[in-house]
Amino acid sequence: MSSLSRELVFLILQFLDEEKFKETVHKLEQESGFYFNMKHFEEAVLAGNWEEVERYLSGFTKVDDNRYSMKIFFEIRKQKYLEALDKKERAKAVDILMKDLKVFAAFNEDLFKEITQLLTLENFRENEQLSKYGDTKSARSVMLSELKKLIEANPLFRDKLQFPNLKNSRLRTLINQSLNWQHQLCKNPRPNPDIKTLFYDHSCSQPNGARVASPAPPVMNVMQKPGGFPQLGPHAGTGVITQFQPQATALPGQLTGWMANASNATPISHPAMSTGPLGLAVPPNSATLLKHPASNPHVDYHSADSEHVHKRPRPMGTSEEASIPTAHLPVAYASISRNQHGIDELPKNVAVTLNQGSIVISMDFHPSQPTHLLVGTNVGDIAIWEVSCRERLVHRNFKVWQLSACSALFQSTLVKDPSISVNRVLWSPDGNQFGVAYSKHIVHFYDFNGREDLIQHLEIDAHIGGVNDIAFSQPGKKLCIVTCGDDKTIKVWDAATAEVLYTYEGHEAPVYSICTHSKENIHFIFSTSLDGKIKAWLYDNGGSRVDYIAPGHCCTSMAYSADGTRLFSCASSKDGDTYIVEWNESEGSVKRKYSGFCKRSIGVVQFDTTKSRFLAAGDEFMIKFWDMDNTNLLTTTDADGGLPASPRIRFNSLGSLLAVSTSDNCIKILANVEGFQLLRSLETRLYGASRLVAEAKASTLSPLGTVSAVPGTSIADADRSTQVAQVGALQSGDNRTIADVKPRIVDELLDKSNVWKLAEITEPSQCSSLRLPDNLLTVKATAAAVPQIWQPTSGILMTNETSDANTEEAIHCFALSKNDSYVLSASGGKISLFNMMSFKTMTTFMPPPPAATFLAFHPQDNNIIAIGMDDSSIQIYNVRVDEVKSKLRGHQKRITGLAFSNVLNILISSGADSQLCVWGMNAWDKQGSKFLQIPPGRTSGPVVETKVQFHQDQVQFLVVHESHIAIYEARKLECLKQWVPRDGLVTHATYSCDSQMIYASFTDGSVNVLTATLRLRCRISPAAYLNSPPSSNIYPVVVAANPTDPYQFALGLTDGGVHVVEPLESQGKWGTSPPLENVVGGSITIQPVGNPNSDQPSR
Repeated sequence: MSSLSRELVFLILQFLDEEKFKETVHKLEQESGFYFNMKHFEEAVLAGNWEEVERYLSGFTKVDDNRYSMKIFFEIRKQKYLEALDKKERAKAVDILMKDLKVFAAFNEDLFKEITQLLTLENFRENEQLSKYGDTKSARSVMLSELKKLIEANPLFRDKLQFPNLKNSRLRTLINQSLNWQHQLCKNPRPNPDIKTLFYDHSCSQPNGARVASPAPPVMNVMQKPGGFPQLGPHAGTGVITQFQPQATALPGQLTGWMANASNATPISHPAMSTGPLGLAVPPNSATLLKHPASNPHVDYHSADSEHVHKRPRPMGTSEEASIPTAHLPVAYASISRNQHGIDELPKNVAVTLNQGSIVISMDFHPSQPTHLLVGTNVGDIAIWEVSCRERLVHRNFKVWQLSACSALFQSTLVKDPSISVNRVLWSPDGNQFGVAYSKHIVHFYDFNGREDLIQHLEIDAHIGGVNDIAFSQPGKKLCIVTCGDDKTIKVWDAATAEVLYTYEGHEAPVYSICTHSKENIHFIFSTSLDGKIKAWLYDNGGSRVDYIAPGHCCTSMAYSADGTRLFSCASSKDGDTYIVEWNESEGSVKRKYSGFCKRSIGVVQFDTTKSRFLAAGDEFMIKFWDMDNTNLLTTTDADGGLPASPRIRFNSLGSLLAVSTSDNCIKILANVEGFQLLRSLETRLYGASRLVAEAKASTLSPLGTVSAVPGTSIADADRSTQVAQVGALQSGDNRTIADVKPRIVDELLDKSNVWKLAEITEPSQCSSLRLPDNLLTVKATAAAVPQIWQPTSGILMTNETSDANTEEAIHCFALSKNDSYVLSASGGKISLFNMMSFKTMTTFMPPPPAATFLAFHPQDNNIIAIGMDDSSIQIYNVRVDEVKSKLRGHQKRITGLAFSNVLNILISSGADSQLCVWGMNAWDKQGSKFLQIPPGRTSGPVVETKVQFHQDQVQFLVVHESHIAIYEARKLECLKQWVPRDGLVTHATYSCDSQMIYASFTDGSVNVLTATLRLRCRISPAAYLNSPPSSNIYPVVVAANPTDPYQFALGLTDGGVHVVEPLESQGKWGTSPPLENVVGGSITIQPVGNPNSDQPSR
């Protein structure tokens, strides 16, 4: 709701209160949620009118909104319960307990039990905590005092506890002002006009009784007519009210059509000028307001029928029929003749394909590094790619940095559904930072130094619900972050401190996008909401300056051309209609509408601009291009196929590269001639730099230090041209070429490759490790202190049922549910389901034979469990109905591993037969199988465990076999890479929590740290973490990665011991990444690290 509409509600509340419509007043307060009447609330509480108390509260908050709200409702319902007990109304008390108080059992079960036990007492005051409970009246007063404190502290009641300071009968006064104004416009004003209705505009009739339309006075001064209207009520002022002239901030000329100009301040238009309510009326020949003009039926225009109060004033006295001289209209931008730009300038040909691994939601090229691409996906991870060499410089999965600092609502939302998506990623103007907006509450702000490391700068719990867009601005030369969200607000944050500088309210629907801009040193923000409303805001508290409806009425995004002179928007309606339009900023109207879209687009169409010349949009499984000066479609490309219906797109700053998302979770980089030259030049420099590094000696490169060769560079690159093509400005106003930045690129490569050496951890002083004692204490979990044991006060232990078989021979397995609320476990007997909070056994099922050998929760439903059995079958079991839904057969020996992919909707299984199988999660059908590729010279035992684990992208997965470790692509079961130890056997391996490293353990007691592409970066010998001398009988059999710290892991040993291991605090990580593999040019050929031709050291 707009700010004026909100104020109108307050005026109506005042009027109703003055007219003694008490019930209606409180009903409007509750339904609007604008003003919480504490006096009315107090009266209802003290009277014990609990139904009215909760009904009134429901307009402002719900039980589970936050901890304050939960406490408020709990205190009210507890008081109602105690009063029923005090009156010996047991049946009523039980009804209150089950209907009103049981909802709190999920948050504090012990408290609910204690409340229930009050039913057993003759007098609940026998309970020690209630011993001081007085009579009903005093108890209500005590509770009311507590409720008032909770309400005042509750952020949902902020700015709702104070009624605006209004003069008496303000609504009557405004109506009188309007009638006086209308009477001044009468052609034949009567001295004592007779007011009979407010439903129509007033006009004094002619002597013969005929009514005439009121002509508009001239634009010059309006003389007051004698004989004003009599006042409607006793509180109205006397005499004729002069015109109301709002104060506004001076704006650049281009925006005068969108916002009020202080130097040109004019009165709000009045009802005499139109048949509808107050509106932003502009002469029809300006084609301004957005709702169905006769001249262009294809564009949605706004009429005087709008429900909103428009803020764009018209010069005083100008009628709808009058024309404003064109000399008075500011010029948006000069009319510069442009030549028709050739299609060859557009990036249309595929140059590079990047495998992101999950659905791409948002992309943004670096403002000054034209080949650095920032990507955000539907599973919450972010990545930075160097597209010229297909190198993923950075990859981070989503995690909350400081959960305790986040709101209780956000924490409970994560518990209910931990899945989260990126909504928008965006570089800051200088490229030193970037922001990430997520689908739940959170905004992350990183510092980026151009290398592999990211620095966590700010974590902001920004909005209730999703954060739909993020932007940067620099009003007053201070970098600010602007966000918008599902809570219908826009917020401006200080990028250094995360302080909220401004909060804008006024939208009636979730805010979908924002567009920041500045002209003539005036900074402003455009915002669009899901109902198609466009508003504009200055960096002040003056409310929105624009209230329009955009074509499409839904999901509108806006963008300026690169030179900042032209404004465009793209909108997709609920019916699938898509509109890209250019706006006339001087009039706030649609200047041109671009054609070429299909009638029913699928999804929300994304668009982008480049070079201040072209527009592009993803539609109909292709990319469509327009010349900005021509509404007809210029050309299209399908990027060699494989695009979704509405692909995501993003140009780089030069307009030479275009990133496009694909249906198979990849990103295609399209290039024009300039783009290919850019990529080739950087590839050549990568090769040239690696040669410089390889050939450099201390005598030749002594200023840079001693360096070693960079392995893995393609020899085929040596034949490529070393010509450096000029690719234009790397950033706005910078006319440097690639040749100008040669020293920096070479220096960075040299620095990255500088003296890489495998990290060898051989002494306890080189890392931090700790063995968990048999009797754990309660302290914080680190390698420097004994980890905390979590156990309920009841002392209950989670204990599996066992069979008659030897416990030592039984196969033990367990699995955690997705929110860590439940644990499944088996030790050769029945499967047990435990509650992680209380350790209580919820149920047991499936007695052997066959016995369970591996367990996995369904990623979308904790009630569905995949159970691997020792008879080689997999059973899909529904705990809720105690039924086996499906039995999968395809293995020849017992099941040793199961892993779900929520992205691909498949289940991967592995068995002691060294076979992998793929199962569809819809029909549980077998989609493929493959036996492992056992390395030459290695043999697989008759019963060897094979483990599987999905990478964070849920497309690639890790396979662990005693003879090797491998990375597979799930859809085709294709082995992408294999790592073979030189000696010894692999006992276990697992991904780090961010999937950037792999921890592998071996029978000789050592642990290797590998990259996600199976390149060895660190080796930890058993002497570094074992307190006793290494023994051939003691070695790790399982490795577990810390779920939040990628550099910490735990080892489970053959002697029953558990060790927590992490790098020294001074180091912070396990060695450094080895030199990059050769991924420049065409397809990547992957060799096992143990291959003799590999230069990477094996074990």
